[in-house]
Amino acid sequence: MKILGINASPRGQKSQTLRLVQAVLDGAKSEGADVELVDVCKLDIKFCNACQVCYKTGECVRKDDFQGLYQKILAADGLVIGAPNYLHTVTAQLKTLLDRMSDAIHCQLLTGKYTVNVATAGSPRHDQVTEYLNGVMLMFGSFVTGSVGASMSQGPKGMEDAEKRAFELGIAMTGDIKNKRDYIEQREMLQENREYFMALVKRNKAEWEHEYEYWNKINWT
Repeated sequence: MKILGINASPRGQKSQTLRLVQAVLDGAKSEGADVELVDVCKLDIKFCNACQVCYKTGECVRKDDFQGLYQKILAADGLVIGAPNYLHTVTAQLKTLLDRMSDAIHCQLLTGKYTVNVATAGSPRHDQVTEYLNGVMLMFGSFVTGSVGASMSQGPKGMEDAEKRAFELGIAMTGDIKNKRDYIEQREMLQENREYFMALVKRNKAEWEHEYEYWNKINWT
């Protein structure tokens, strides 16, 4: 079982978000999972230029660190994504990564995976980030095991409590993966998303050749 953690805080080892990502990974590791941590802020990932070549060919025209991380994401059974709250959303580094993954959204390539999302904030509004990430991962096709955040205004105790919850979520995610847990409410949302993107690709089949061929290959299910 492979769990990939992605920390999107630019503060490096001083990052409180990193502590939460690591806590989830530690929980997963305690259940026997193979875990890996990536600091996305140390990678060279350029902005998406909306050329749509990936829709046509399945490959991005930009050659940078995105491809290596993308393959790790696709190979993982579970994902842990963490970001601090920067102006009511995720950091630019994480948003850039997500924008480059639009082909994965159209083809629902994270189907069958499970995600835990974590966030920190100076104010109590870390939920702005976790709710955003929960929605994004559902759009990719992934189940969301859960999320947790910490407010720096709560002091050390708030962070300690969040780390404990993060550790528990790591354990929970490994259980979800082993048991192929089906979250009924999420399943309904995932199916709606899947039907939407299948219809979208069909409407654009003349231009989005790769994506149309992909859905044909799996018989549009």
